Amino acid sequence: MLEIVFWSLVILVGYVYFGYPVLLYVLAGGARKSRDYGEPELPAVTMLVSAFNEEDCIAEKLENSLNLDYPRDRLEIVVVSDASDDRTDEIVAEYSDRGITLLRMEERGGKTLGLNAGVERAKGDVIVFSDANAMYRGDAIRALVIPYADETIGAVIGESTYTEPDSDSGKSESLYWRYETAIKRYESALGSVVGGDGAIYSVRKNLYQSMPAEALSDFINPLQVVAQGRRCVYESRAISVEEVAGSFGKEFRRKVRIVNRGWRAVMSMKRLMNPFQHGLFAWQLISHKLLRWLVPLFLSATFALNVFLLDHGWVYWATLLGQLLFYGLAAAGASLRHSRALSTILYVPYYFCLVNIASARGIIEAYRGLTYTTWSTARESGAGNR
Repeated sequence: MLEIVFWSLVILVGYVYFGYPVLLYVLAGGARKSRDYGEPELPAVTMLVSAFNEEDCIAEKLENSLNLDYPRDRLEIVVVSDASDDRTDEIVAEYSDRGITLLRMEERGGKTLGLNAGVERAKGDVIVFSDANAMYRGDAIRALVIPYADETIGAVIGESTYTEPDSDSGKSESLYWRYETAIKRYESALGSVVGGDGAIYSVRKNLYQSMPAEALSDFINPLQVVAQGRRCVYESRAISVEEVAGSFGKEFRRKVRIVNRGWRAVMSMKRLMNPFQHGLFAWQLISHKLLRWLVPLFLSATFALNVFLLDHGWVYWATLLGQLLFYGLAAAGASLRHSRALSTILYVPYYFCLVNIASARGIIEAYRGLTYTTWSTARESGAGNR
């Protein structure tokens, strides 16, 4: 019996990271090309830029937004400042004569409450959500809204890319993001993407539903769209560029917050995991998010069972040694994480373990009642709960 459980867990972990993407690829038929939606009439767009103490990058973001290849009379740009206490608001105000609107939240309430207020006042039919440090390619807005020519589509997710990473955490995050991008492409081809990207995603205004402060907006908002019977698709031609967090510590704290809020979101909308009502999307949500976040539990149980099975043959000694070797490399990566450069053989195991420890911590914190509504960006030193 223990052997059956052990190998079931091994297969399950393999399925989460390899089997699910492969099945998606097969079912989506490769899905390498973006769909051609033709040249429909461009909708009126409101771009909401979330900001908290972004004085170092907000001017660059506004210049980038004003230079986008989209009819200026059909693009409203609003900066939602979450009670910034640096020069962010002052800098934004300097752009008022160029059509930039500042929406200042008088009290810190977090990104989600700011977006709720921004959408309520938005004039556009399509809302584009962006971060202050996410710079868009010139045709990003145009690419992001063209899919709305299909009435079945309610939300469109763009592609976040990163500047060439110099740090080892940057290399790991960039590698991880390429993996996630491939999954999004295949999910979209099958029906809907599971979750969004706060740096570049959009939704039809009439499908946006106000969310509580602790909600992970770029995850739960697309889920709400799917729950309303519309699709959430990925558009690879809508590109934003930003810097990675810069250190493993900052990346760890960011992922803890994401899983904490994401887990709450899935539990609040668990009806979407009913395959009898939501078919393939239920399978996607369970495989991509629920099981992925539970991998730390699977790994811990696998290791414990392996120890109990050592007297069942040499194969279990081999699997235990394999696990010890992998975790040993991760530990070496952890001890050397402040060095100038880590080899791939160290930073990949370390990053894998870092992500899974963050998942475990995020879920545990969720059940302990800890919520994240406001926080500092990963770019700020000592980023933590805000």
